[in-house]
Amino acid sequence: MTAPLRVALDQGTGLSGDPASSLDRLRERARAAAADGAALLVTPEMSLTGYNIGSEAARLAEPADGPLFDAVSRIAADTGVAIVYGFPELADGNVYNAVRFVDAAGSSRALYRKTHLFGDLDRDLFSAGDELVVQVDLGAHRIGLLVCYDVEFPEAVRAHALAGTTLLVVPTALMGPNTSVATLLVPARAMENQIHLAYVNRCDTEGDLDYVGLSALVGPDGTEILRAGPTEALLVGDVDPAATEASRAELSYLGDRRPELYSAPATAPAP
Repeated sequence: MTAPLRVALDQGTGLSGDPASSLDRLRERARAAAADGAALLVTPEMSLTGYNIGSEAARLAEPADGPLFDAVSRIAADTGVAIVYGFPELADGNVYNAVRFVDAAGSSRALYRKTHLFGDLDRDLFSAGDELVVQVDLGAHRIGLLVCYDVEFPEAVRAHALAGTTLLVVPTALMGPNTSVATLLVPARAMENQIHLAYVNRCDTEGDLDYVGLSALVGPDGTEILRAGPTEALLVGDVDPAATEASRAELSYLGDRRPELYSAPATAPAP
């Protein structure tokens, strides 16, 4: 039997537009996660720079192997905790809303670019990624990456489930009044795909945005293993493969699918 994976969810960020403060905070949080036995620390969307920062996103953007990665790599190696962090990635003249997985040795293992851009807030600043399923194995656990708005598309999460993701990690910057995304949709996504889902949101105010917090680790039956409130928190809990096996033994949504009946077009006309 695969051992549970202990994960830490960091609901909070450093000062917007100030990567140095965010790195200081990340170092402290990684140490706290390590002290609590966590093997993986997940931070919010654009956690190293801030999200609602306008043209600062382009100024602070850097290549995936730039100074921000070097700093996070040292933190991961020093604390022995794998880290998922968000940053603006500069590549081929474009800026992407990216998240990166760095393992406990400080090596980069995966990079995901947000594929579903949220309104003008995203589209004015970022290019969309074009690779939906990005995964990394941590021991026997297959971890998938999405960012914020991506999880609101059932196709995105189902694609991960069909590709074998067992823990879907979703760094987020969900603002009010959209609390139902965190409290209703996220548990439903975990349950209908019978996977664990770590949804890690901001909880502060940034410009004209008020983030709602409500980070959660949800089990494959929709049960909330961890749930934060509206204020800063570091939540630590276990992803237990036995829960996935039990859920799928009782009722297999993936196994009972009938893809031959799902003939709706992949795209639909705009309303």
